[in-house]
Amino acid sequence: MQLRNGKLPRDAVHHPLFARFYARFSVAADRKGGVAAYREELLSGLSGRAIEIGAGNGLNFAHYPGAVSEVVALEPERSLRQLAVRAALRAEVPVDVVPGAAEAIPTKNEGFDAAVASLVLCTVRDLPRALAEIRRVLRPGGELRFFEHGVAPGRALATVQRAADRTLWPVLFGGCHTARDPLAAIEAAGFEPGTYRRLRIPEKGPRTPSSPCVLGVARKPFTER
Repeated sequence: MQLRNGKLPRDAVHHPLFARFYARFSVAADRKGGVAAYREELLSGLSGRAIEIGAGNGLNFAHYPGAVSEVVALEPERSLRQLAVRAALRAEVPVDVVPGAAEAIPTKNEGFDAAVASLVLCTVRDLPRALAEIRRVLRPGGELRFFEHGVAPGRALATVQRAADRTLWPVLFGGCHTARDPLAAIEAAGFEPGTYRRLRIPEKGPRTPSSPCVLGVARKPFTER
């Protein structure tokens, strides 16, 4: 690793306060909000070599099926990455947690059978570039499994989302943008859309700008367009 002025370079993403909040909130959401079941659905049936983009504190690791031979888990935020390393030690499949940003994935072309994006595309700084990188590292026919926040189908909440994204929401929530359309972005990046379903989290109670979600699969074409 290259030193700058005798010091280690800063991480590409640095949100220590949000990282502490997310580490607690995400665990509670998995246990009480049913999010763990969505993680299980997201990863069901995967096999081969997988790369996870923005692994956070590693809550997906426990849900990878045994047919997965290796997971390379990319996490740019140092505090969350440290938690992910601990989670990797408890996983039943081999998990290698590495630093790096979605816009510049530090792996070779076409090295993975599957890519996993779980509540992360809302936070990347350059969504088209990140999806292009995901497509680059997937083998032809490889799957992109996604579980993401998305723009609301209703006009009222979508208006609230756009207002939130222009003000304090990204500052408070680690760069999250609630009004992005992950389905449209994935298709625009050249993936072939597969099955998906829309979710509301939490299922009951008041909606928030981050409540509308989508869970599904897309594929890298066998033939480049």
